[in-house]
Amino acid sequence: MRQPERATETRPRLGRARDWIAGVIVLATVVVGVSLTVGWGPILAPWRNLRLVQLLPPIALTALSYGLRGARIREYFRPRLDGSFVTVVRLSVLHTTANNLLPMRAGEMVFPWLMRRYFGYGFLGATASLVWIRVLDLHFLGLIGILILDLRNPSWSWSLAVLFWLALLPILGLTGRLMPSGQGRLAKALRLMIEAAPPSTAKALRIYLWTALVWLSKFLAFALVLRHFLSAQLWQILFGVMGAELSSVLPFHGIAGSGSYELAVVAALVPVGIDATAALAGAVNLHLFLLGVTLILGALAFLLPVRRAGTAINGGNDS
Repeated sequence: MRQPERATETRPRLGRARDWIAGVIVLATVVVGVSLTVGWGPILAPWRNLRLVQLLPPIALTALSYGLRGARIREYFRPRLDGSFVTVVRLSVLHTTANNLLPMRAGEMVFPWLMRRYFGYGFLGATASLVWIRVLDLHFLGLIGILILDLRNPSWSWSLAVLFWLALLPILGLTGRLMPSGQGRLAKALRLMIEAAPPSTAKALRIYLWTALVWLSKFLAFALVLRHFLSAQLWQILFGVMGAELSSVLPFHGIAGSGSYELAVVAALVPVGIDATAALAGAVNLHLFLLGVTLILGALAFLLPVRRAGTAINGGNDS
């Protein structure tokens, strides 16, 4: 693991001007497009029948997934982050909030910035660690994808696919023991990535366990919401949620995920037999739920106390 560097207060670059312009255009296109095709009235109508008691479980599960992300970060950077769990949760929630709201994946830059600001980690080292976390995310999403396919068409072959997929995990633990020679840019970049990788298979598996808990709680939350707005079988609902989550890896990402989020959900649902209009309505309402929870939890995160690297606990204001 890379050694911490001196913390600075330089703020991250949260997207270029052209990214924000493109994001505004996409957002406006989505708003106008929905208004001219399906209409906002019919799309939002199911919210009238959704009681607060029905919303509480998915909200709680989504909040739980944020906390589990914090636990995963603490596990990844142990022992440096021991004793600072509340600050890590704050970091995790603000990073996720930025990811959900900022255009063109600019929110990812919040993670290394906060790691440097709160804990003194080097920007490049924290970014490389985030890449490994995303690799684990994609791996577990692949595992969920296999399980969804098994729900659609049960077969013993899917069990073999699961075993093969899981067998790839120990490779990650071995990566931290490799070290390329040479002084070129490629060798230096590889060394940076290897130094940021989990140093052992056991640690990689522990981080993966937290990753599994993060995604299971989030998938359950989103499935509970989507099934209210969409009449479909469980495996189809899960396909829709998978599409929503895979939209987060797309390089083209509008403001608050507008456009790319809906497109990914519809692209996942239509091929499995869901009407395009119904799929769009479900995608828009699921997205509205995500944004609402994002804004609430993001605001609450600023109330959490901060323990900067080498300092005592401060109040919620870190401006």
